[in-house]
Amino acid sequence: MPQTVVRHEREHLYAAQPKTESGRALSDALLALRRAENAQADRALHSTRLGTLDFTALRYLVQAQRDDRRMSPKDVIVMLNTSSATVTNVIERLVGRGYLVRVSHPTDRRAHFLVPTDAAIELVDSAYHDHHATIVSAIDTLTPADTEVAAKVIELIVGALDGIPVPPQGEGLRADNPSEAPHDA
Repeated sequence: MPQTVVRHEREHLYAAQPKTESGRALSDALLALRRAENAQADRALHSTRLGTLDFTALRYLVQAQRDDRRMSPKDVIVMLNTSSATVTNVIERLVGRGYLVRVSHPTDRRAHFLVPTDAAIELVDSAYHDHHATIVSAIDTLTPADTEVAAKVIELIVGALDGIPVPPQGEGLRADNPSEAPHDA
């Protein structure tokens, strides 16, 4: 029963419904996609047996290696937006599990880079393989015309979402101020 509430919340539209029936169907489909993506992300994380922060750090470090970029612990602090102490603990756990190695900086003997091991790359790849393969398989069943329309719709929505300004930290809608409370139009 509690999982039903979680599923319903993840598919709840916190705004006025689209004006048309087909618009409502698209909105419902996008919310269902979001729920399915979140569920898959949870399954991927669970399959790694790592904590959220550890897996996120590992994913970023694997991607950095794919981009041929060297990352230091300071870079991980920035990417995770967390403290030095937290990142030190994350790195220690990942090194201890054989997912990272420290490589000395070529010119600064006090510094080092964090390099994912082959086991780390395999872990990240296997965590997302089924998810991404399923998406590709579903896309491959569509006609070229349908994929073009779907891509345009998704790009339009992504552009609109990316255009939403981020409120300053600590500010947002306040329920005690009726002029700022969400309402149906």
